[in-house]
Amino acid sequence: MRNPLALLSLALLLAGCGATEPGKAPATLTVWADDSRAPTLQTIAAGFERDRHVKVKIVQKPMGSLRDDFVSQAPSGQGPDVIVGPHDWLGKLVQNGVVAPVDLSAKAAQFPKVALDAMTYDGQTYGLPYAIESVALVRNTKLAPAAPRTFDELVKLGRKAKYPVALPVDPKAGSPFHLYPLMTSFGSAVFGPGKRLELDDPGGLRFAAYLRGLAARKVVSTSMSGDVATNAFVTGQTPFLVTGPWDQPVLAKSGVPFAVAPVPPAGKAEARPFTGVQGFYVSSKSANPILANDFLINYLATAPAQTALAEAGGRPAAMTSVRVDDGWARAALGGVPTPNIPEMDAVWADWGLSQLAIINGQGDPAALTRQAAAKIRAKIGQ
Repeated sequence: MRNPLALLSLALLLAGCGATEPGKAPATLTVWADDSRAPTLQTIAAGFERDRHVKVKIVQKPMGSLRDDFVSQAPSGQGPDVIVGPHDWLGKLVQNGVVAPVDLSAKAAQFPKVALDAMTYDGQTYGLPYAIESVALVRNTKLAPAAPRTFDELVKLGRKAKYPVALPVDPKAGSPFHLYPLMTSFGSAVFGPGKRLELDDPGGLRFAAYLRGLAARKVVSTSMSGDVATNAFVTGQTPFLVTGPWDQPVLAKSGVPFAVAPVPPAGKAEARPFTGVQGFYVSSKSANPILANDFLINYLATAPAQTALAEAGGRPAAMTSVRVDDGWARAALGGVPTPNIPEMDAVWADWGLSQLAIINGQGDPAALTRQAAAKIRAKIGQ
């Protein structure tokens, strides 16, 4: 038998956010989303409108400006009730007081820990995850029938091709994101307990020396940009590519037989990439907070919605019951959330530039790493 108190609570919840009183205009829920998610959200919202007798307004916004527009408009009440975006926005959103905690207790068991951790800040959950992603190793199964167990083995296997591996390095910004699984395999991390910067810990220095060695052996290069790397793989110039599910459409069209698996370790520890999580946030300034939470919990946190949203973005679904168990998903599940703290914004530039200097042989790897860490600490007050 159902708990009558639970039924009453549900009835009160729906009364507060559902049917419109006679003579009154329907309540409106405004959702901001980019062009890749707006159409799918419109379909999901149609069911919510029908069931709750309210209006859902999906506003399409450019992803590049969505977060900052929300931060600037929410305090005046001009922003949306719900936004969709990556989890690493969270620190800035909380810092600016524009998002409200979301109670996922009834749904938490349906999501992996990495997705829930990504949507958590200072012990509070602020977002509903729907998709996960990370870099992984794509292997041409014809050129490399066996999967390498270590990165050194990968390099050895790849020597028969023009490029041992296609590992993207931005010639202006470096490659902290793509190189992170190798760095973590040396036991390092960008931030440790207490949000302390750890780029120049012993593991980080061992990784710096290893990165210089890869460059000296022409395994990594600043001429291997993202587009060059993908093209090298699909044209058979390398058996290995480090990329994410965003390249899946190109890979599928190429006709190259391939398999996807987590990036193998270079050091003695597990290689753990940055895992990105996409999800939904509720504005702390929303005029319809109960309505917004109802939409998240009872409509977006459902198997059909999670499936549709993940497929629209070409990423593994966050919800365990609908996620396809493939290499992309296994790589993301084995990763760590990209730090969602505001301090992370001050890390990327100096971190990436130090990697470029190491790759280009412009100094001692340890010294370059320490210099970058010192600059970052000065910026974040550590």
